[in-house]
Amino acid sequence: MSDAHAKPNHDYHLVDPSPWPVLASIAALFLAIGGIVWMKHLSFGAFAPGGLIFGVSFIALVFIAASWWFDVIKESGAGYHTPVVQIGLRYGMILFIASEVMFFVAWFWAFFDSSLFPGEAQEYLRAEFTGGVWPPKGIEAIDPWHLPLLNTLILLTSGTTVTWAHHALLTGDRKGLKAGLALTIALGVVFTTVQAYEYIHAPFAFKGSIFGATFFMATGFHGFHVIIGTIFLTVCLLRAFVGQLSLRHHLGFEFAAWYWHFVDVVWLFLFSAIYVWGSWGAAFEH
Repeated sequence: MSDAHAKPNHDYHLVDPSPWPVLASIAALFLAIGGIVWMKHLSFGAFAPGGLIFGVSFIALVFIAASWWFDVIKESGAGYHTPVVQIGLRYGMILFIASEVMFFVAWFWAFFDSSLFPGEAQEYLRAEFTGGVWPPKGIEAIDPWHLPLLNTLILLTSGTTVTWAHHALLTGDRKGLKAGLALTIALGVVFTTVQAYEYIHAPFAFKGSIFGATFFMATGFHGFHVIIGTIFLTVCLLRAFVGQLSLRHHLGFEFAAWYWHFVDVVWLFLFSAIYVWGSWGAAFEH
């Protein structure tokens, strides 16, 4: 009788009451508050709590998210992710990636608005920001055919290796699955390292020009997504080693692959629009 009550007798899974959604909302709220207080340099006398609130909220949000996802993994292992439930999860992931697309649309919009209409940007900002031309006067751009091209090749190769890992899983090749995932993770780490080196040696700063602001916001948030995707794939690799990924149950890995391909596509747009087209006619760093 206890087994009968423990297992679902329908295709739909009603999740157990969970504290993580409301705790995640609270942590995200305080993360935003801490970030605003920190960036605005607000203080109460000699005490400036912005950095502390932001740091504690960020750690709390990471812990809550990890705990929430661990519960989802346990639900999968318990057999609650029936084919009908998986359809709902797929729709949810598709909508999440669609929201991420719109997130990047905002950064592309800011970049194209400033680059296509530098005169208007000059009107609303200080004149020395653009000089009425794009790239702005005095800006020494990053040569897209050096490190950015290398990172493009690295990321495209990582898209191939994650596809290899997925195909290996579908054909029962456990060694290929682990090798493909490990290579993809390694390429993600290399990409992040190369981009960090590029940032350190960039000939322009985040502040001081609309060119630098739009460049670092767009490429920086993409780099953040690469880090998140690398962590996502690392969790999948650990699950592969403990035998939690199988032909019938590997939705988490499939979502990680979707996310990684999304990161690939966004980078192609960034490379084409911001690195190549956006620096056209500018002097390059040597």
